[in-house]
Amino acid sequence: MDWTVPGGLVAGLLIATVTAPVGVSGAVFLLPVQLSVFGVPNPAVTPTNLLFNVVAGPGALWRYRHDGALRGGLARRLVLGTLPGVTLGAALRVFALPGPDVFRLLIAALLLPLGLWLCLRTLAPSRHRPLPADKLTPRALTGLALAVGVVGGIYGIGGGSLLGPILVGRGLPVARVAPAALAATFVTSLVGAGTYVLLSLVSPGDVAPDWWLGLVCGTGGLIGGYLGARFQSHLPERVLRLLLGALATALGTLYAVQTLT
Repeated sequence: MDWTVPGGLVAGLLIATVTAPVGVSGAVFLLPVQLSVFGVPNPAVTPTNLLFNVVAGPGALWRYRHDGALRGGLARRLVLGTLPGVTLGAALRVFALPGPDVFRLLIAALLLPLGLWLCLRTLAPSRHRPLPADKLTPRALTGLALAVGVVGGIYGIGGGSLLGPILVGRGLPVARVAPAALAATFVTSLVGAGTYVLLSLVSPGDVAPDWWLGLVCGTGGLIGGYLGARFQSHLPERVLRLLLGALATALGTLYAVQTLT
């Protein structure tokens, strides 16, 4: 297992570098690596992913804060919605969705639509004008964040990878959405990981995170997140969206095939 340290560092660094500019922590893509490459058992893979977000998040957030991109109320609204959702999602993950087959199907159900949506929006943008940002009322934004928080708690992604593309599609600029989505991901992942630790005290099986792997991958993500946030304004958004969409579609297809075969 000596390759776990360099492998985890490289995986976290590369994934976070690519995903941080669009407001995604990278956990959505790291999770299949933990399952297939590092062999993290279910459901421990979910809190391990949340631990990655906790360690990796400050890298991108520090850079975005340095640039003034975290100002405004968007991040606060997202956090208020996703916090209760991620706690509920963690409980559902432990008590209702522990099996690997169900978990793989859930991965496919999340990644396939997300990946296809990103690709289609990039290759064939809608001719209709996007809804202006003021149409996103605080109540609607909090409700959306709550629903995404539940999914994020189940999947171990903090919710930012779902909130980002949804909000951008509703008319908000990536430069505003990315820092807020990452802030919500960091805070909810911190709460979610703590919830799993508490649940591990009263639940049988592998519920607690793999602390060593989460810290190793998170350290790589800490560096990669800072780099991705720093170069956000220099990276072509079209290429990044296509890359994220292609990765999500490929990984979702892989796990759908594994579940059905």
